[in-house]
Amino acid sequence: MSYAVIKTGGKQYKVKSGEILKIEKLPKIKENTKIEFNEILAYGDSKLIELGDPLVKGAKVEANLIKNTKNRTILIFKKRRRQNSRRKNGHRQQYSMIRVEKIYSKDGKVLSEAEKISKSQKKENIKNEANK
Repeated sequence: MSYAVIKTGGKQYKVKSGEILKIEKLPKIKENTKIEFNEILAYGDSKLIELGDPLVKGAKVEANLIKNTKNRTILIFKKRRRQNSRRKNGHRQQYSMIRVEKIYSKDGKVLSEAEKISKSQKKENIKNEANK
């Protein structure tokens, strides 16, 4: 199974074709849009690994944006004892959920491609990922 290490949103992700993952929000991109990640740090499979210096030129990963949404609320509660001082704050981090479709090598060949899935399977995958 081929994989790639991509860089987006200041973070690095190891991705495989067909995988659904949450990344930092991609601004101004609508749902069901094809996205290309060109910042590939490495790619390979069980036999061969291609490392970049720092990036692999010509390699890319294609993905579909499933949805842009927010995570669950994280409560921040600060209290100073015996001073009747307390502060409550909440935060919902925005993220984009993507499905990796294809991984291309530096010479343009397709290393791995995701299987086609039906609409009912898409909904089940999205629900499962959102519950994680």
